[in-house]
Amino acid sequence: MLGKTAASLFWMSRYLERVENSARFIEAGFRIALTRSASASDEWSSVLKSSGVLQAYRRKHDDFDSVNVIDFLLRDRDNSGSVMALMKKARDSARTARTALTREVWEATNESWITLKAAMAKPVKEQDLPDTLGLIRQQSALVRGATLGTMLRNDGFNFLRLGGFLERADSTARILDVKYYLLLPSVALIGSSVDNVQWETILRSVSAHRSFRWLNGPDISAQAVADYLILHRQMPRSLTFCYAKISDNLNYLDQNYETKSRSGELADEICNDILSRPIEAIFEYGLHEYISDFIRANNQLAAQIETDFNFQDRAG
Repeated sequence: MLGKTAASLFWMSRYLERVENSARFIEAGFRIALTRSASASDEWSSVLKSSGVLQAYRRKHDDFDSVNVIDFLLRDRDNSGSVMALMKKARDSARTARTALTREVWEATNESWITLKAAMAKPVKEQDLPDTLGLIRQQSALVRGATLGTMLRNDGFNFLRLGGFLERADSTARILDVKYYLLLPSVALIGSSVDNVQWETILRSVSAHRSFRWLNGPDISAQAVADYLILHRQMPRSLTFCYAKISDNLNYLDQNYETKSRSGELADEICNDILSRPIEAIFEYGLHEYISDFIRANNQLAAQIETDFNFQDRAG
């Protein structure tokens, strides 16, 4: 497969995953701001920082009014990381790689762009935000379903999956880090009812609240939630789950191209080092420091994949 086509598939999937993850960031900020209205501006600042657009927002706005933040994250033309900008990038990438996609995947992607563009033609009101975020997640699920249901399990499929799982792992790590490192206003609140509400909000933001309850019952402690989102092998948004899939996809590509890539070696190193530690060791080391190490390693792997598979003509 040509490097340009592989890159387009990889970034198409990253952008689509980022669209859905942006909706999850906004939902987490919105829920927590509702429960802690006195510090709502701090919550929105954290969401902007997690999304990597805080400085861009500050160049345009002086405060963190929820209306401005929501519009900036969803549809502002000055924000290259807005949901609409990302959806357009995903559609453009899909068009570039059109011959490597099934008709169903292309149509689902194109329809998602058309649907979201219509839904966000005007600023989204706060009372309409939950429905809009639900629509974003629904459109993402339609593209994912078309991909899983119709794509041949060839190298193109594996590049799509690589992009999606790398982006998903990054998002889960950032949500976890923002919750623990930025959203706790005081050490005194750790383990309190306020703290528990925040952790529950984070679980809901990654669609993990019910499954977490199935496995852990009423235990909603920081350590239990972190263990679930980092190390649980069956939770589809955990770091460990994502990297099991990333390793599988890289192994397939190595076998298909009859080589052993540096990307595969890096993925194995992340699995055997960072993701092999028990949760007690992670907390002893420091959750923020651990997550920072993971995000850095995840970014290094993404860059290595671009190098190994000749993504020269494409940049994310």
